[in-house]
Amino acid sequence: MADPLRIGVVGAGNISGEYLETLSALPNVRPVQVATRDPERARAAVARFPGTRATSLPELYASDEVDLVLDLTTPAAHLEVSRAAIEAGKHLYGEKPLAMTTGEARSILTAASAAGVRVGCAPDTVLGTGIQTARVCVEKGEIGTPVAATAFMTTPGHERWHPDPEFYYRPGGGPLLDMGPYYLTALVLMLGPVRRVTGLSCAPRRTRTIGSGPRAGTTFPVEVATHVTGVLEHEGGALSTLMLSFDVWHSTLPRIEVYGTEGTLAVPDPNSFTGDVRVCHAGDREWRTAPVLGGYRGVARGIGVADMAHAIATGTPHRASAELAYHVLDLMETLLAAAESGGSRRVDSGFTRPEPVPAGARPEDLCPG
Repeated sequence: MADPLRIGVVGAGNISGEYLETLSALPNVRPVQVATRDPERARAAVARFPGTRATSLPELYASDEVDLVLDLTTPAAHLEVSRAAIEAGKHLYGEKPLAMTTGEARSILTAASAAGVRVGCAPDTVLGTGIQTARVCVEKGEIGTPVAATAFMTTPGHERWHPDPEFYYRPGGGPLLDMGPYYLTALVLMLGPVRRVTGLSCAPRRTRTIGSGPRAGTTFPVEVATHVTGVLEHEGGALSTLMLSFDVWHSTLPRIEVYGTEGTLAVPDPNSFTGDVRVCHAGDREWRTAPVLGGYRGVARGIGVADMAHAIATGTPHRASAELAYHVLDLMETLLAAAESGGSRRVDSGFTRPEPVPAGARPEDLCPG
């Protein structure tokens, strides 16, 4: 059996523990190094994972024992990390969004193509049973022809719980770029690429105050829109209405619903790997729960890296692809531009929808590299 793909992790923030937990448990990947600008944080991150060691950033990029760089840094650092990894001849998988702008993203993809390495990008929550089952339901005509969809993500803001929340309120952050990739990736996987967007946005509070941790009480400025609403026109004709906000205290809105000519599909939280998919047909009085029809079972953040490692080993496309992430970034950037101008704009990019994850797929069966 071939060796697992060896992973070098850049960044040791809140999410790194979940990734390291997943990658340490799967047969086709193995985390070997963690590096960050704060060596103490890197050492703390690897403490629970034997065989994984803290290193410096230059050492990680130059290391012969690293096959893929996993970028868990904040959006502002994605371009720098991506360039360093690609120049070192490493495959790259990053947290969302792919980059701060589509211009930066294009430079990453151009460099990767020239170097002959692959690029993948979160979110990989859409590879779980929740969104994969919803996708299969739509594609097999469970609710007829899709007509429209709604997507809502509302919260008062991340500063209530995050000890260092400033980056959520700087360029590259905001509810759209932070949480939008989960919702938009789910929508385009179910309904296809988006060809036109219309949007509006606002930022009703110009400052925020940290609510927890050692810096509680610290006030900082808001530099981006914190409430974004829009309409997406998918290539198949369906219209998705979305609202993403850091300005809503309480709500009873659904996460995602898809409306078809023969019924309605209630989709679980796209920031989770599981959840019931519920269906109500035209003549029904009660909702029913759909059986699980696809998706990796029992997984957490990092399954996208393992799926990519399997694709590298078998010479097949990986599902959490840069092409998909670029389209989502493009439509978010275009939506913000439309909101700024108060009109609608065309989205120029597209993507080929990856193969669904089959029902019963088990991450432990993924082929090592």
